[in-house]
This record gives sequence, C-alpha cells and structure tokens, in this order.
Amino acid sequence: MTNPAIAANGLRKSYGDKVVLDGVDLAVPEGTVFALLGPNGAGKTTAVKILSTLVTADAGRATVAGHDLDHDAHRVRAAIGVTGQFSAVDGLITGLENMLLMADLHHLPKAEGRRTATELLERFDLTAAAGKPASTYSGGMKRRLDIAMTLVGNPRIIFLDEPTTGLDPRSRHNMWQIIRELVADGATVLLTTQYLEEADELADRIAVLNGGKIVAEGTPDQLKRQIPGGHARLRFTDPDAYRSASDALRDAAARDDEALTLRIANDGSQRELRALLDRLDAAGVEADELTVHTPDLDDVFFALTDPTAALPAQPKEHVR
Repeated sequence: MTNPAIAANGLRKSYGDKVVLDGVDLAVPEGTVFALLGPNGAGKTTAVKILSTLVTADAGRATVAGHDLDHDAHRVRAAIGVTGQFSAVDGLITGLENMLLMADLHHLPKAEGRRTATELLERFDLTAAAGKPASTYSGGMKRRLDIAMTLVGNPRIIFLDEPTTGLDPRSRHNMWQIIRELVADGATVLLTTQYLEEADELADRIAVLNGGKIVAEGTPDQLKRQIPGGHARLRFTDPDAYRSASDALRDAAARDDEALTLRIANDGSQRELRALLDRLDAAGVEADELTVHTPDLDDVFFALTDPTAALPAQPKEHVR
C-alpha cells in the first residue's frame, strides 16, 4: 500500500496490570472506510484515542495523514476529525452556536466560520433547527450535529467511535448515508462499531480486535470465507423426487426425511452451485426450493472473539 492514511505498527497500551492493546498493526488506505470490530473491552476506543492523539501509546509507532504521532501531533490534529461514543454537543446553546464555537476553535475568520456553519447545517438537514437549543434535538439530530461540528475544520481523516450507538434504525441508516457521502468526497473514515451489519454495509476492510490483538483482517467477503459452515438446502414436496435426489447426492447430503430437505456443504459460489444443479439434472430431479447460507459477519464475530461460543442457531438463508 502506498502512503496509507493511517499506519500503525506494534501499538501497545496498558492501564496498570490490564493490557488493552498488545502489538496492534494497522494500515488504512486513503479514501476508504476501515472498521474496527470487537467486543466490549477489546481495545477499539483506546486505539482511536491513540491515533487521534488523545492518549499516548506505551510502545509502537504510528503515522496519521503522513505525520508521526510522537513528533507531529499538532499536524495530526489539524488533519483529523473525531466523533466519540458520547456527543460533544453542548445542549445549552443552539445548533448554530455549537457550530460557530467549533469554527472559533479552528481559528476560522468570523465570516468564513459563519459560512461554513451555515453550509454544514444545510448539508445535514439541520437548518430549520439551527436556532433551537441542542437539548431539544432528537438523538439522530444530535449525532448529525456532532458530525457536522467534526467537519468544520475540513478534516482529511475522520475517526467515528461507535457513531450510531443508541440510534433507532432509521437514524442509523441516515448516518450510514452520511458516512458514504464523506468517503465519496475523499475522506478516510476509521469506524469502530459493535453493529456487524454496519461494518458489512460500510467497510472496505475490517479488522477484528480481541484481547488487545488483531485476530483477523480483510474485506468483509474475505473474513466470511475464513469461517466454515456454508451450505445449500434443497426442499422437495414430492417424496419420490426427494428420494431420487437423496440417492444422487448420497455422498454429500445430510437428510431430513420429515421435512423432505437435503443439506449439502457448499460455499455458495457459482461454480459449486452449478456443479450441484448439474448432479440434480443428471438424476432428472428438480428441487422445489434452493436456499444458500454463507457465513456472515455474525458467524465471523462469534468464531473469532469466542471460539467456544455456539454459532447462531438459525442462520440467515437467502432464496436463490
């Protein structure tokens, strides 16, 4: 990778006897969403705090926007924006006043600060509420205002630490669209989340953090392929067709004679599905329903963060 937006090598952090990060390596390409997944206490927020200069690592090195954390922290701060788990919005003042306060903190001239605040409030659909105290905003509105405040300094790299925690499904989906738009405009986003669907929807790459270590990294599809358990399920209504299929697939299928279903190990690829259908065609049999289950991020999360935990009892299946 050439000139990653964020690069970390061997980051370590302990609080007393508790090791929070234990040699974490990261490389986040520019213009992408990189998600850190992990259970509570895995070290996600600590990693964000280190990379955003809020706390210092005990060991290791990192660069953000090409600047060394140890030697150029002020340049790092000028290049980034941070939205934490808990809103930085001041509920006692209006949305516009929150924006103007942030503009002052970035030392923007008054006219430029007001123009930037006005444009961002419009972009985040907050113009109508701009003159109201932020304490009257809904959770989704406060989150949008929080991110709008983060963008006042036009950061190239944005850290979003569990940005949709506590939001209802509609507000969460609205936030996803905002994140996609930020990346489309050229920003790089490092996202921490406990919502597996969120990582699957947004992330170009995902790192799974557990016990202070990166236990897996890759695209969502790459991570899913690491976990066994993919299968195809054939359902029949005609008992004769079911028996014929069972005979044709005797070496590969697990039977359910009551439900008239067969379960066959299958990774869901076009090649494997075609081979399965070819065997059915050769036997002169047609299934009434074919469903495919491929491991999802739920499976990945359970397998990588707690190998002894059972996988979800009722996997998601997609009718093909």
